[in-house]
Amino acid sequence: MKKASLQIAVLALILLAVCAVCRVAMRGGYTAAIPIGVQNVRAEELRFVDETPGVIDRGAPRVEGGFIRVPIYPVRAGETYVDVSAGNGNEYVMHLQVGRFGTIYDGVTGGFTGDTVVLAAFTAFCLAVAAIMFYTYRRATGPAFYAYDTMYAAGLALFGLLTGLTMLAVTVRHMLRPYEYNMLVAYSAITGASWRFMMLTALPVAAFAAAMAVSNAALIRHEGFSPKNMLGIGIGLALIAGEALAFFLYSRNVSGSEREVRLWDTLCNVYATGFAWFECMLIGAIVCGLKAARHNPAPGADCILILGCKFRRDGTLTPLLRGRVDRAIDYWKRQREATGREAVLMPSGGQGADEPMPEAQAMKRYMLEKGIPEACIVTEDRSHNTFQNMQYSKALIERNALGNRVVFVTTNYHVFRSGVWARRAGLPAEGMGSRTRWWYWPNAFMRECAGLMLNHIPQELLLLAAMLALFGALSVALG
Repeated sequence: MKKASLQIAVLALILLAVCAVCRVAMRGGYTAAIPIGVQNVRAEELRFVDETPGVIDRGAPRVEGGFIRVPIYPVRAGETYVDVSAGNGNEYVMHLQVGRFGTIYDGVTGGFTGDTVVLAAFTAFCLAVAAIMFYTYRRATGPAFYAYDTMYAAGLALFGLLTGLTMLAVTVRHMLRPYEYNMLVAYSAITGASWRFMMLTALPVAAFAAAMAVSNAALIRHEGFSPKNMLGIGIGLALIAGEALAFFLYSRNVSGSEREVRLWDTLCNVYATGFAWFECMLIGAIVCGLKAARHNPAPGADCILILGCKFRRDGTLTPLLRGRVDRAIDYWKRQREATGREAVLMPSGGQGADEPMPEAQAMKRYMLEKGIPEACIVTEDRSHNTFQNMQYSKALIERNALGNRVVFVTTNYHVFRSGVWARRAGLPAEGMGSRTRWWYWPNAFMRECAGLMLNHIPQELLLLAAMLALFGALSVALG
């Protein structure tokens, strides 16, 4: 992610340099576009009256595409109003300002010297950020995939893509019809990028919430009501409520002073940015979780680590734990058939307060019943959580020189988060998931996604604060 951040920073500097070069090449020139009230206007009939002479100079106007296009050049810093008359009663007023560095600003349309170049550069930046983030996501393979940076890259790639496509449409429209799609429209698109992201994701969010409600209803029917069995419904309702609140805020017509209206718009955009960020992180977690759950490591493992969970008091395995062990055994057998190598199977899990033996021992008994040679099994029976599974197993692997390539097995919804814990423990490993019931999987998967986001709150808050500051500042400056 550090490399991607550096690439984005370098890209931003390059685009700023391009904007500066284009600005110099234009020599401060700006073309004002004036809509024509009647169709028979001729350029030679136009009359221009400057309120403050000597601030700007004009080139020869031309009539084309339903507009009067007037080249404007800076003379000195200042401000002027220009009355434009076509000699038939139709008049138009241009409000032009010239900055200290010769930049012309159009107070009516919001345009300025080189505005099209700036729009194009911002569009290119958004699309390039999406490409860099997508590349970062795609190149994270093997043990390197299990990282928060991968989750961030997936979410930010989508945000950058949708924002870039929105800005591309605005830029093209501005180039083709500069008055109707003027810079004020472009400013609105930039400051409201998060709102547009929410609009574009509204239908998928609604479908996701409905799917979570269906799965949770089935879960409650099978396992009974409990707060943890309502997590999926809770997240779905939060997403729907967040979208609804955004629609309500943006649909309100706020009156008052310009400062009050701008403050309201800023608050709306900051809210949309925060919610869009939450959506991005959730989408990133879901994408990474689904990819991790579907991953099937290639044969060649030296050690197959099996993460434990609660089993029955009679020592038999629950369907959830049995699924993990069966998945490990299946991989072990397929690897032996494909390569002739017998990997070490390492069941990992200590003894809980209500368990008759360590989870690792219960899994070992089951594997022996399935015909696995005892010489191929090494147990880790001290751990009580996923991080300890990885930490203690790593120490055991190194102490017994069991090899370098490790594959861990857990239930499908738990693979990505387990991989993150493995990286934190310093254990490079690939994961694979066992299946679970359709009505259990979505809620458990959401619990894992929530856990991922909660485990990295400082970094997420820092990135969120940066986004809020950026779009808040844009809203204040451009709103």
